[in-house]
Amino acid sequence: MSDGGTNLREIDTFLFDLDGTLLPMDMDEFTRLYFKELTKTFSDLIEPERLVQYVWAVTKDMVNNDGQRTNQEVFMESFSKLVGQDKIDVYKERFDAFYDQGFLNTRQCVKDVPFMKESVRILREKGYDVAIATNPLFPKRAILHRIRWAGFEPEDFIYISCYETNRFCKPNVGFYREVLRDIGKQPHQCIMVGNDVQEDLVAASVGMATYLITDYMLHRTGDPIECTYKGSYGDFYEFVKQLPAVGKHKRAR
Repeated sequence: MSDGGTNLREIDTFLFDLDGTLLPMDMDEFTRLYFKELTKTFSDLIEPERLVQYVWAVTKDMVNNDGQRTNQEVFMESFSKLVGQDKIDVYKERFDAFYDQGFLNTRQCVKDVPFMKESVRILREKGYDVAIATNPLFPKRAILHRIRWAGFEPEDFIYISCYETNRFCKPNVGFYREVLRDIGKQPHQCIMVGNDVQEDLVAASVGMATYLITDYMLHRTGDPIECTYKGSYGDFYEFVKQLPAVGKHKRAR
């Protein structure tokens, strides 16, 4: 672990990835369950293989979003071109229902690791702001479900990224600039905590410190890993316990 010259006393905000970070899970298992439930929900409208193909295609379009539209707008416009504009309302209603029904079955791949829940509690007690900086590929209702599965309430966070409001996706650095703008913070005030080397550590390119969670780590290349800090869930918990308190508490208690 290296501090890379980071001044911890300047940091007052922790940005957290969700899946694999605050929400311990195996992403391959989650993806399998997600598509199993999704294709079941749409079985009367479209063949499973075609639906999976379409979802990956529009996800790629969201990842490539240039910031001119919200990710939701990109998703709906791209999906309507695939299924037909005359059918998009039916699909939208089905997606909305899915995220409050079949999607809930993906919870079975979530692991019980109390370290992160306790770490967030300690951070908030010490006066730090905490925010959810998950890749905004999902609607807010799905993200709120996963926040609660991780043992939190939405009110615990000053900010929650989602596809209705965000206009960029990871690993585009525009996503991190967007988050900083939305929460009114400077890069030196923030540390990005995540388990994805390519998607989360890119926050360093805008001037943030980074903490790589090595449990459920995702690394798609053989390139060297560069981060300010790294460690397991337990290591992060010990890191948080040793942090100084922020000078003043920003939230009403």
